[in-house]
Amino acid sequence: MKLYSYFRSSAAYRVRIALNLKGLPYETFGVHLVKDGGQHRQATYKDANPQGLVPALEVDGAVIGQSLAILEYLEETHPKPALLPADPLLRAQVRAFALHIVCEIHPLNNLRVLQYLTGSAGLSEDAKLAWYQHWIAEGFSALEADIARRQPSGPYCFGEPLTLADVCLIPQVFNAQRFNCDMSPYPHLMRVFETCNALAAFADAHPSRQPDAE
Repeated sequence: MKLYSYFRSSAAYRVRIALNLKGLPYETFGVHLVKDGGQHRQATYKDANPQGLVPALEVDGAVIGQSLAILEYLEETHPKPALLPADPLLRAQVRAFALHIVCEIHPLNNLRVLQYLTGSAGLSEDAKLAWYQHWIAEGFSALEADIARRQPSGPYCFGEPLTLADVCLIPQVFNAQRFNCDMSPYPHLMRVFETCNALAAFADAHPSRQPDAE
């Protein structure tokens, strides 16, 4: 498998974690989102992934875009270890937690939105940072309340074992820390973050350990 990735992309980070957890070998192809006007915008990459986003996973010559689609594909084709619970209700709850990150938090704070804010929209760097921190606080407050309400018995978002919720959470916390978000209101999220980062699958997926890291 070939993973088109950018070392700081939280969406690509999710996929790296899942690949590592499932013990799947893959080759990384760096797609720099800033250099050369954004390599994801170039025809050479868009020929492979017309959406022009990272990550993309190439399998037997076919390309899958969108991190959640990739994660679901990996779960269906390599079901062990499972990242979604067998129980339908719990499975839906895990998906809802992951989707809150992927669909509600991340899209408002990804690079192309931030570039638009300081470019076409004319916002200052301070205003951009305030935007970022506002939407992180909105999203993380909901996730913190969700874990606090359920009081899982294990160390992860849904107790034991690891799920897609954890796979999606850790990259988003990493990004929040990069933008100086105050994480003290989220002790449950930070407990999960610290526990997961002690595992090799998460540590090896960290942006600083990627071949295209700067």
